[in-house]
Amino acid sequence: MTSDATPDANEIEKLRELITAARVVLWDFDGPICRLFARHKAARVAAELVEWLELQGLRGLLTDTERDTLDPQVVLRAVDRRHPGSDLVAEVEERLTQEELRAAASALPTAYADPLIRTWTAVGSRLAITTNNSPRVVRAYLEQRGLDACFAPHVYGRTQDLHLLKPDPHCLNRALNGTGAPPTKALMIGDTPSDLLAAREAGVPFLGYARHEGKEKLLRAAGAERVVRSLEPLLQLLRSAPSVR
Repeated sequence: MTSDATPDANEIEKLRELITAARVVLWDFDGPICRLFARHKAARVAAELVEWLELQGLRGLLTDTERDTLDPQVVLRAVDRRHPGSDLVAEVEERLTQEELRAAASALPTAYADPLIRTWTAVGSRLAITTNNSPRVVRAYLEQRGLDACFAPHVYGRTQDLHLLKPDPHCLNRALNGTGAPPTKALMIGDTPSDLLAAREAGVPFLGYARHEGKEKLLRAAGAERVVRSLEPLLQLLRSAPSVR
């Protein structure tokens, strides 16, 4: 990558190779497609989940670090580790889903994501969502953006088996089975090390999306070879070479 985070000619060629090889594109949701908690803040959601647990007399269930987390998924996973498969886990998961649904109504689309999704669909690729968010939330967002037809029925999100959330490759394997694609003919676009680890475990090539330098450093430290700071180069590649499909 060049110093201004614009892909150089060599990087563009590597991106072209990734796109050319992919018959199915597996998208993480929160990050590459939208900023789910752009306005309905994740930190507030996490704090409210912690407060609810404390009101149930369960303050001791979480460590200090877990109580101070800015990520509601951390709270959900912590409860599941201590009470797997319980009604308590189901209640926390539903509360998180409701908050994600509220967030979806004000989520900000990632720049170039909508036209990239439509273009990738138009040139014949199959698309799927592989996410730790609730599939109900994903479908709600896609419908409000008019993108649901680009993915349906391939939305693979959080289930009641929370131990199978990424970095476990479960949702990626479900997507591969659902689309009938071998791992080598797929491409995963994600923005976290857990996305990278899941893709690696599933045998799927990975492209990192990082909207700022901090995200890029985390992805590269985890071993990501290809990382873009914008989806625009992918869109330009597809538009300039539709015969890639």
